Amino acid sequence: MTLVIKGSGLTIEDVVEVARYNEKVELHPDAIERIKKCRAMLEKKIQAREIMYGVNTGIGEFSEMVLNDDQVKDFQKYLVYNHAAGIGDPMPLDYVRGAMLGRINVHAHGNSGVRPEITLTLIEMLNKGVTPWVCRKGSVGASGDLAPMSQIALLMMGEGRAYYKGELYEGKEALDKAGIEIPGLMARDGLATINGSNVLTAMSALFLYDANRWLKQAEIGAAMSLEALKANMKPYTVKLHEVRGFTGAIRSAGAINKMVQGGDLKEGRVPHKVQDAYSMRSSPQVIGAAHDALAYARSQVEIELNGVGDNPVFFPDENLQLSGANFQGSPVSLPMDMAGVAITMVSVMSERRMNRLNNPALSVGLPAFLTKGAGMFSGLMLSQYTADMQIVEQRILSAPASVQSIPAAADQEDFVSMGMNTAIKNFQILDNAYGILGIEIMAAAQALDFRDYKFGKGVTKAKEIVRKYVEFLDVDRPLYDDHNKMKELVESCEILEEVEKVVGSLE
Repeated sequence: MTLVIKGSGLTIEDVVEVARYNEKVELHPDAIERIKKCRAMLEKKIQAREIMYGVNTGIGEFSEMVLNDDQVKDFQKYLVYNHAAGIGDPMPLDYVRGAMLGRINVHAHGNSGVRPEITLTLIEMLNKGVTPWVCRKGSVGASGDLAPMSQIALLMMGEGRAYYKGELYEGKEALDKAGIEIPGLMARDGLATINGSNVLTAMSALFLYDANRWLKQAEIGAAMSLEALKANMKPYTVKLHEVRGFTGAIRSAGAINKMVQGGDLKEGRVPHKVQDAYSMRSSPQVIGAAHDALAYARSQVEIELNGVGDNPVFFPDENLQLSGANFQGSPVSLPMDMAGVAITMVSVMSERRMNRLNNPALSVGLPAFLTKGAGMFSGLMLSQYTADMQIVEQRILSAPASVQSIPAAADQEDFVSMGMNTAIKNFQILDNAYGILGIEIMAAAQALDFRDYKFGKGVTKAKEIVRKYVEFLDVDRPLYDDHNKMKELVESCEILEEVEKVVGSLE
């Protein structure tokens, strides 16, 4: 399959396919024509010596300084040099590839004034597997992700560094090995390559894809714990959630019901309390709220993926150029702060159910800490400690970055989104979430082995997958391997994929 880029219709799933699975891309012919038309308008304005920000003026605090004809071309080179000012370890390649895809889609609108050679070179790099080496940190998420995008732009001059076929090379060598010509930078080309929030948006798209799959596994884990704790399943009746009206809660209740369908608990053959604790009774409301938060974040991220995030923006049909702030990352960073909080919230509830599985006062007849040899053995007592440590880290990371602006550029850029901080910490939150949920699912599988009734089809399949990797804890053993195996299992989504083969989609 080849993804045709036309400036619209780009989805989070498209970003995943290109960024992670190397799907090929090409520009729609209409997009090429729009890019050429806009460039022609820009060149006429340059010849007429019309003052245009970032084309024949400096940037930021230097925006009032007009450049002469000799300076206009070289300015793009020095602009990229100056902004390639990141720090730290290299970004994962999927972040960079996703950012390149997003930038191509911006150019496809024909509002950036860039030469088509630049856009087509980005496409060749994606298709031939040349991925720039980009520092993980440095962007404040306004004026775009300038630092990381500039490390991508260095390749347009045959500079910087890039990966090709698993090896890291100097930029020119990587391009030469892939058979890609160096386009160079002319007027506007540099700024048109870097002036958008494409990295934080690509990272957010990848996060939302992963987070949705994690939430579905949170429902699997919840269902396993509910069966082990002999929960009252009436609060999961979809009608109850439909009358309130929240889409996410309706979805979540339906998913958990699918998991327990066909089991004795769902069929009313297991005694249960009239009313359970909140961590058992209100899972649809809590996980559902997270679904709704992610759905809103997705809508905003996909608007940004398909919008013109640039400055200035050119309108060739009106012979007009407007300078503004379409690079500002706040429309993405604010909902993405909420998305990270949502994952933390669901993780907290996951840990509370795990606590009930361990606590003999709350576990409806399960042995203390899920061990047959209490006293000699401590069972899963310390697993809860490990989950708790990760919860605290998530809570620290859940402080919003979108209110943390620090003015820059002599106060010309006096409010910035800090959206890159949001994107970075969201992946850290999710990394902890894999571990926390893995521990709940491991504990639920242990608890289910102490029960002698029939479980739902989905729960039975989930437990079967767990037992491929982690044995029943008969006598105490070091648990760090089990914890890491469970974390990797949740991250791999094997449980989710196998369960959905049995019960259908959990969407």
